Amino acid sequence: MWKPRLIANARMKYLGIVGALEADIRSGRVARGDRLPAQRVIAEALNVDLTTVTRAFNEARRRGLVEAQAGRGTFISEALDGGTHDQASPLIDLSMNMPSQPSDVDFRKVFPSGIAGVLGGSRGLLNLHYQESTGSEPDRQAAASWLTPRIEGVTPDRIVITGGAQSALFAVYELLLNRGDVVAAGAMTYPGLKAVAIQKGVVIEPLEMDNKGIIPEAFEKVCRERAPKALYVIPSIDNPTTATLPEDRRKSLAAIARKNGVAIIEDDPYAPLRSERAVSMAELAPDITWHIATLSKCASPALRVAYVVAPNGPKALWLAGVLRATILMAPPLMSALVSRWITDGTLNEITSSIRAENAERQKLAASILGDLGFAADPYGHHLWLQLPKHWRAADFAEYADRAGVSIVPSSAFATVPHPIEAVRISLGVAPDRGDLEDGLTQLASFITQPSLGTRAVV
Repeated sequence: MWKPRLIANARMKYLGIVGALEADIRSGRVARGDRLPAQRVIAEALNVDLTTVTRAFNEARRRGLVEAQAGRGTFISEALDGGTHDQASPLIDLSMNMPSQPSDVDFRKVFPSGIAGVLGGSRGLLNLHYQESTGSEPDRQAAASWLTPRIEGVTPDRIVITGGAQSALFAVYELLLNRGDVVAAGAMTYPGLKAVAIQKGVVIEPLEMDNKGIIPEAFEKVCRERAPKALYVIPSIDNPTTATLPEDRRKSLAAIARKNGVAIIEDDPYAPLRSERAVSMAELAPDITWHIATLSKCASPALRVAYVVAPNGPKALWLAGVLRATILMAPPLMSALVSRWITDGTLNEITSSIRAENAERQKLAASILGDLGFAADPYGHHLWLQLPKHWRAADFAEYADRAGVSIVPSSAFATVPHPIEAVRISLGVAPDRGDLEDGLTQLASFITQPSLGTRAVV
């Protein structure tokens, strides 16, 4: 059995344990198949806390050094590749805002069986051909049936199928805006919007926000002073703040936009996750709203399918013209797969499972973070953690990254020069709740540590 030790000059204690174990394996001091001591025994032998040993075991599993056997313990892996491993890569990724993969949805089966069903139909092989840039008529009909519960009265002729929300956003920008135009958006907003604005030379005018989202009076003021061409809004479970706009604010924003001739770009990826229906901007102001609905947040980003609801049929064709010059078309096979899932109920089942898993992960986060200042939606993928005064967001994110937990600081979302000190923590990308619990526990402990910016006075 391995005699616990740690490498003294390791940048973190848990890496010192892993480094010593790996060195002992490579040198032959420990043989493949040997059993490791219990985590508590290792913690006592090295005079470290149990969480440090747990992190070491998780990292050792990630590197393929050890394998756990239910009811028996942890053993040196029988299948070591003899290679080297990158100790600098994050141990736990809480940075990517993607849906969890619930245990009751096996994507290794759902994807192949769904694709086989699509291709096995009498006209299934047509889904391997080029298609119109709007998307096929059957796929747009399926999209309309999926969107109707959230956008009453939507028709297939107003829908364009795109290769994900980002390409949809770029195409809408290309259609509506010119270099130097102004887009109004929250003081914290989706980084993809900022990327498109840079590419297009468009100016983002920040709008003041509170815990309910964009403040209508701030938008009205910008309309008077800056004459924006468009308003960008994530109305439900905002990224990153998690705010959901109340109905009265949605109505106010729609009225202000119509009064001032401002187009609305409604990016609404998280609405399918909410337990309650909220009126969409596309319902309140259908004549000026471009609604983007992606499958990436309620099913899987691997699908690369999103729907754009244009104000009317002719404008949908204009948007398709932009797509024809950029991505040509959405992936036909994935579009057909989503249509099949809409028709047979699989998509709703996947979304329901993700919603349920999100709820459990949010409960776990609340139990660990306790009374720390954070905002969250019970069914969302992420939470928004405001930091105490002694931490800068960039420093905190760097500190966490060095310790093996990856998160995103507020600067990534800011449209203002001096954003609040906060970080977005994504709960979905962690492969299981155990890894998530480990990462959140570490972040909670980091909060009380001195900031990297703190220097001794000499």
